[in-house]
Amino acid sequence: MKYIIKDEKIVFDDHYKMVKATVTYDTFNGNQINTKRLAFERGNSVAIILFEKETQSILLTNQFRYPSCKNHDGWLLEIPAGSLEENEQPEDCIKREVMEELGYKVANPILINTFYTSPGASTERIFLYYAEVSQNDKSEKGGGNSEENEDIQLVKTPISEIVDTISKVKDAKTILALQWFLLQNLAA
Repeated sequence: MKYIIKDEKIVFDDHYKMVKATVTYDTFNGNQINTKRLAFERGNSVAIILFEKETQSILLTNQFRYPSCKNHDGWLLEIPAGSLEENEQPEDCIKREVMEELGYKVANPILINTFYTSPGASTERIFLYYAEVSQNDKSEKGGGNSEENEDIQLVKTPISEIVDTISKVKDAKTILALQWFLLQNLAA
């Protein structure tokens, strides 16, 4: 099956972009559809589920998220994450983000999966990683990038509380990562 993208143009350009295009694509019954579509160009991101060995805890962030205020959820519990900069490798980005947000050095992140956050509306893909850290890997304060007006709190969640935590989390990538962690430990 094939598709053609034509007449693609930016219709909104600020911190993020909105792109509009005319798209023609094959249908499952052999016909074609010709339509207009919008895409939210957010860029790609990284995220990581971190396991601290000594405390047997998952390291999460708690931070303010303006878009979630629309549903009366200002602060969200999340795994560390961030946006890829131009020409940056995902593994380098996740190391930078963990240091900025939590102050931990990550040595060997393992790629779990790459997935779209909302494929019907956004071009964003997330590179999801896993890594184990030690308390000795905390070498900086963390708390976020002050130039980006971030204020991030470190939350250590014991693995014995993951099931209860999942029911309170509102962030999809975090739910997915915590469920992945549980499945890995059930299989072990």
